[in-house]
Parts: sequence; C-alpha cells; structure tokens
Amino acid sequence: MKAALLSPPRSIDELMARAWLLEQEATQRYTEFAEVMETHNNREVADLFRSLAAQEAAHAEHIQRKMLWQRPPSAAEAGAPEAPPLEEAHYLMQPWHALQLAVQAEQKAHDFFAWLAQSCDNEELRRAATELQAEEKEHIALLQSWLQRVPEPAPDWDQDPDPPRYTD
Repeated sequence: MKAALLSPPRSIDELMARAWLLEQEATQRYTEFAEVMETHNNREVADLFRSLAAQEAAHAEHIQRKMLWQRPPSAAEAGAPEAPPLEEAHYLMQPWHALQLAVQAEQKAHDFFAWLAQSCDNEELRRAATELQAEEKEHIALLQSWLQRVPEPAPDWDQDPDPPRYTD
C-alpha cells in the first residue's frame, strides 16, 4: 500500500481530496472491468461492475458536494491505494470473482483510512478519516452479503473449450 510512503494529511481538504480520488479511481476501474466483461459477452458480471462503478461515482459526488469544491482535486494531489489492476478481469469471471475484487479494493481503502486516522495529529482529521474508514467497512459488509448470495465458481471456471483467438 502507498500509505506507508505518504505523510498524513495536513487539512480536511487534503484528506477529502484523497478520499475523492480513491472513489474516482474505483469508478474508472469498475467501468473498465464492465467494458472488458461486455467485450466477452459476460453481461451479468458487466452489470455488476457497472453497479459498483455507479456506487463509487455517487460516493465521489457526495464528497465533492460536502466539500463545496468548485472543481475537483487533481491527480497530483493523489496518494491513495490503487484500484485493482485491469489484468484482474478475466473474460470468464463470474459475479463471485467480481465481488471478491471489490471486497479487496474496499479493504485496501478501509486500511488506508485506518492508517490515516492513526497518523493524524489533528482531531478533526482523525474524526473524518475514522468516518471514511467506517463507510468503507459498510461497503465491505454490503459486498460480503452479496457474496453470500452468489455461488462460488467451480475450480475449472476459467476453462474455455473455444477460447478467443487474437491475431497480431
């Protein structure tokens, strides 16, 4: 995690900029995952990723409204855990896999905000980081409840008797 390389935020704006950027990156990555799944006609998982992207976008919008920013922070102000790499999206993945990726991403965000809460000297920043950590914990719980409703894939879930062929 990048957190160990970062300094604690010095202001509520800096803390919320990190939170906003984390939500934006998650929105973008889930949208990319959805596009990959659509390309491979895996519509069920594509729809799940689109739903996750919409939720993350709503979180980012909430932060922006709360902070009354005229324009959102720039990527130069980043410093949050990265979203799952696009390579994690397998064209045969099932909802269970998508939810596992989402849980891992939310856990990284939770741990990041926990680190920030522990690292902040300022009580206002500590309280805000703790609130963000609690939100991520709620996201994890929601995703885990979804996981309980979908079947775990068989061990050979990624076997394709007719895999896609790519030409150079």
